[in-house]
Amino acid sequence: MEQPNYLIDTNIVIDYLGKKIPTLGMSFMNNVIDNTPCLSVVSKIEILGYNAPKEHYKLLTDFMDDSTVLDLNSFVVDESIEIRKKYKTKLPDAIIAATALVFDLTLITRNTKDFDSIQGLKLIDPWKI
Repeated sequence: MEQPNYLIDTNIVIDYLGKKIPTLGMSFMNNVIDNTPCLSVVSKIEILGYNAPKEHYKLLTDFMDDSTVLDLNSFVVDESIEIRKKYKTKLPDAIIAATALVFDLTLITRNTKDFDSIQGLKLIDPWKI
């Protein structure tokens, strides 16, 4: 199995499954998804915690079943704490950023402004491809 290079933010999963990303971004995302999508446990909670209609919820759970979900570990927790202290980031965003940093992944997000001040974090916005 190929080593994942990307961590997909919650908003990207929703927009990808809803086919809302521009054509070049969708093409990029198709390649990322084909190589086993990688998500933070926070994204799993956010996505499956949404009260979606039954037919949409099935699509979401199937996506999760086909993804690698990176759980919290002591390294991610420690990095999240440092991010919260240094950048005053919201807890879910701090955990997602810390997960990307700890696992050396590029974060794919539409909300780059929420993350662009975090030193060392690599970002890709599929809307700008």
